[in-house]
Parts: sequence; structure tokens; C-alpha cells
Amino acid sequence: MEFIMRSSSWTPSIVPNDNVETVYLVADDLGRLGRAWREADCETADLETVLGDLLTGQYSNPIRIVAFNTAEHWAEDVSEDVARELRRRCDLQMRELPHTISDFVERHDVRDRRQLTLRLV
Repeated sequence: MEFIMRSSSWTPSIVPNDNVETVYLVADDLGRLGRAWREADCETADLETVLGDLLTGQYSNPIRIVAFNTAEHWAEDVSEDVARELRRRCDLQMRELPHTISDFVERHDVRDRRQLTLRLV
């Protein structure tokens, strides 16, 4: 028995049709095991859950975070925005960044964090 695959530009969706929310996926560096897009439950791939998981050390070494919305037909690397939000939350709680995300935040939070100096006349 021989199977022949038809050539097609159609690709099946991995997101349920009734899900119109934005989905967030984290690329994680797993060391010797390599890099992978971490598995995410359809119900918990929202921004708030991803932020909470990052703050509680659920990822070993996050590299990039991508958001996509199939209903609105867009995808975007949101690493910079997520890094800025992680720093903001830690600053508000007056705590250090968890070691599992400190490299990620330093790489992606590209704001100029230097203090401005005032010239005295």
C-alpha cells in the first residue's frame, strides 16, 4: 500500500475555531535538551497566566514570547512588552527579578534605564 500526499497551501489550525482570544507562547531554552516552544493549555495561554508562570519560575530560561490571534490574523514577538511588564511588577512589589527570568528581562527590556542628569547653571 502506498500513500501519496497531495500538495496544498492549506494548513490546519492548531487553535480551536471558537477561541478568539490572543494566545501567548514561550520559547524556552532547556539547556542540553535544546530550545522548544513550551506546551500550553488552550485555556491558560493568556497573558496573565504566562506572566504568572514566568514570575513563579515555570520556565527555565525563556528566550522569546510570541502572541498570536487567528481571528484577527496577526502574530507578533511581544518579548519586549512582557519583559517591561515583568520588571514593572517586580518593582511595584519591591522585589528582585527571579533568577529564571532576569536574563530574559535584561535582554528584552531595552528602555534606557540611566538616570538623567540636570545641568547646574
